[in-house]
Amino acid sequence: MRSIALSPQYRSDAIAAMTAEPVDILVIGGGVVGAGAALDAATRGLSVALVEARDFASGTSSRSSKLIHGGLRYLEMLDFRLVAEALAERGLLIDKLAPHLVKPVPFLYPLTHRVWERFYAGAGVALYDSMAMLSGRSRGVPRHSHLTRHGARKRMPALRKDALVGAIQYYDGQVDDARHTMFLARTAAAYGARVASRTRVVAMLREGDRVVGARIADLESGEQHDVHAKQIVNATGVWTDETQSLAGERGQFHVRASKGIHLVVPRDRIRGESGLILRTETSVLFVIPWGRHWIVGTTDTDWNLSKDHPAASAKDIDYLLKRVNRVLVEPLTHDDVEGVYAGLRPLLAGESDATSKLSREHAVSTGVKGLVVIAGGKYTTYRVMAKDAIDAAVDAMAVQLDRKVPPSCTEDVPLLGADGYEALWNQRTSLAADHGLGVGRIEHLLNRYGSLVLEVLDLIRERPDLGRALTGADDYLRAEVVYGVTHEGARHLDDVIARRTRISIETFDRGTEVAQEVAELMGAELDWSDEQRGREVDHYLKRVAAERESQTMPDDETADAARMGAPDVVPVAGR
Repeated sequence: MRSIALSPQYRSDAIAAMTAEPVDILVIGGGVVGAGAALDAATRGLSVALVEARDFASGTSSRSSKLIHGGLRYLEMLDFRLVAEALAERGLLIDKLAPHLVKPVPFLYPLTHRVWERFYAGAGVALYDSMAMLSGRSRGVPRHSHLTRHGARKRMPALRKDALVGAIQYYDGQVDDARHTMFLARTAAAYGARVASRTRVVAMLREGDRVVGARIADLESGEQHDVHAKQIVNATGVWTDETQSLAGERGQFHVRASKGIHLVVPRDRIRGESGLILRTETSVLFVIPWGRHWIVGTTDTDWNLSKDHPAASAKDIDYLLKRVNRVLVEPLTHDDVEGVYAGLRPLLAGESDATSKLSREHAVSTGVKGLVVIAGGKYTTYRVMAKDAIDAAVDAMAVQLDRKVPPSCTEDVPLLGADGYEALWNQRTSLAADHGLGVGRIEHLLNRYGSLVLEVLDLIRERPDLGRALTGADDYLRAEVVYGVTHEGARHLDDVIARRTRISIETFDRGTEVAQEVAELMGAELDWSDEQRGREVDHYLKRVAAERESQTMPDDETADAARMGAPDVVPVAGR
């Protein structure tokens, strides 16, 4: 499939095209489900527009546990259908759709009781693996194994001897969620969808009792445009109720936000090669290997404050540190925390007061003519959610179309970068030699760009200075910043530091030291003036300061107030 660059010019052309003539499907929301829906619709031959108020994956889809998993704990809830569905999607992503982005990752489940717990937990993990095999998509994911205490501590020396009597090792999948979502949007564009970030829906257009489009505000220019569509798909996650209200309807279901926070700590602070899954009083706790770091998470608490900027409080951080330190030989302290991020899960509201017991199933509503609402679900099953949403949209507009729309084919549509990835991986030594880079650097790039790595390397060939690492964030090359602007739709400093790269959570300074260098590289591509570049840096520094302050606050209310101290990025144009 021919690669499409989400360049500044592409964005302008996409907005012009989607407003020039009606489209079949307008998708609102550039998270994983919205981007997946745009890809599903485009690959059925429908004309598609995708609009996102901020950056792709800027909400929930960049703040997950970074796991592609069946949900082992849902087996205990007897939700076999959800687990089977998620395991099938896990295998599909690893084997076919995104092998460059989704990788198997090992986990240890420490056992604290002899005999009965090994039998009970072992039966559950065996069922988990069997369900994956029955899906026909378990290739590349090793089966579980039982370990003695000695065997478990050999893999994870960080574990206290008295924290376990043995363990079970099993595998799930891992993904850089923000990059995966961006790749979905970019792949949708390659199949003809018009996608544009920083375009906020401010009103729904109606004709009688039918929604026929939306008015969008281009946040970069301040201009407003009307986009007409046969069907609108509302895929705005935790903002579902607010978007639904633009249609003047309450909706058939409501979404409740559950906050989950994660800590990022250096890899050398927890000795071992495997992730951990630990039981807590209310849910489970993951310790997940993440490059030169570990991710520790997550919490699961109700959130009724700002959905734009969920804040982690000192209470949240203390909770995670206390729980994980129960099993570690060398306890983690606040000084070990490099990064903290908080995200909101969009859960279908139910009768339970505990968000951990609310449904992770998804639901589709067609209660308003011309409008499909998709909500709930989990990251791993985004493709199924997208398919169900577009199925509903196609059914609803059958009388408006003069042709039969084919069924979803996305299970056979690899994302950009997947084709040719394995061959380039085998050639990584020669690629390193040809471009004057280390093999480790090429491997890192291949697992971020797949076969599109050749486009990044072409930039370095044209401009050798881009082959240098960023000062203070040496996991990333200067070329990746430029490529983020020219090919991946990045518009602002935060887009690159927090999502095209993960510098904001992988460095102790949270990206403040690299902000000036990144702004200079971005500004050259986006024609920023010195004043505009300074404004971007100032905004980012204030964002980090506000987040740091919020993480010292004792509760959600004070943390939210502190985080709101830094406003959203000001658009470059139309100031």
